[in-house]
Amino acid sequence: MTTSPISEFFSDFGELCRYMGRFFLRVWRRPFEFRELIRQMDEVGSKSFLLTSVTGLAIGIVLAMQSRGTLVRFGAEAVLPSMLALSVVKEIGPVITSLVLAGRLGAGMAAEIGSMRVTEQIDALEVAALKPFHFLIITRTLACMLMFPILTLWTDAVALFGGYIESYLASGMDYRIFVSTAFETLRISDVIVDTGKTSIFGFIVGMVSCYLGFNVRGGTREVGQAAMRAVVGASLLILLTDVVIVRLSIMIFGDVGT
Repeated sequence: MTTSPISEFFSDFGELCRYMGRFFLRVWRRPFEFRELIRQMDEVGSKSFLLTSVTGLAIGIVLAMQSRGTLVRFGAEAVLPSMLALSVVKEIGPVITSLVLAGRLGAGMAAEIGSMRVTEQIDALEVAALKPFHFLIITRTLACMLMFPILTLWTDAVALFGGYIESYLASGMDYRIFVSTAFETLRISDVIVDTGKTSIFGFIVGMVSCYLGFNVRGGTREVGQAAMRAVVGASLLILLTDVVIVRLSIMIFGDVGT
C-alpha cells in the first residue's frame, strides 16, 4: 500500500519536530564536541565568506540602481541611503543570505551525512561507543546558528558599501552624507531582531539537512534526493518562519513609521 504525498509530508514533518525536540534535550549533555564544532564553524563561516560577499555587493548595487529612478521621479532621491539601509538590514539581507547559505550548506550536509549512512560509517561510530547525534547533528546545527548572524551582518555591510558605490558613481554623493542618512531611521531593535532571526534560520537549515541525511535509506540515488529535499525544505521553512517573525516583531517593537 503506497502512501499519499500529503501523508508522507506530515509524517516527515512530525519526525523532524521530534528531531528538534531531541536536539534541545541533548545539546546540554556530554560529550561536548568543541573541536568538531570549531571545524564546522569554519566550514559554515569562512568558506562561505566569498559567496556572501558577492551576494551582498550585488544586492546593494542592484537595489540602488533599481530604486533610484523611482525616487528621482518623486523628488526623493535624498532618501535613497535610508531606504537602502532599511531594506537590506530588515529583510533582504537576512533572507537572501539565509537562502544562499541554505543552498550551499543544506545540500552539502545532507549529502555528507547521507553518504556516511549508506556506507555504514554512522553504524561504525555507534559500535565504537561514540554518539553520532552529538558529533554529526548537534555540531553542524550549532555552527549554523552561530555563523548565520555573523555572515548576515557582513552581507549587510557589503550591500551598503555597494549601494554607496552606486550612489557615488551616479550622483557623486559624499560618504558622510550617505552614512548619516542611511542610519537616520534605522533602530537598534531592527538590527538585533532582524539579524538575530537568522540564527533561527540557521537552526532550520542544520536540522532539516542533518535529519534528511541521517535518515537516508538506500544508495547514492537516495543521497542525491535527500540533498535536493534539504535545500527545498529548508528554503520553504525559512520563508514561512520569516513571515511569523516579522509579524511578531511588528507587534512587539512596532514598525519604522511608529
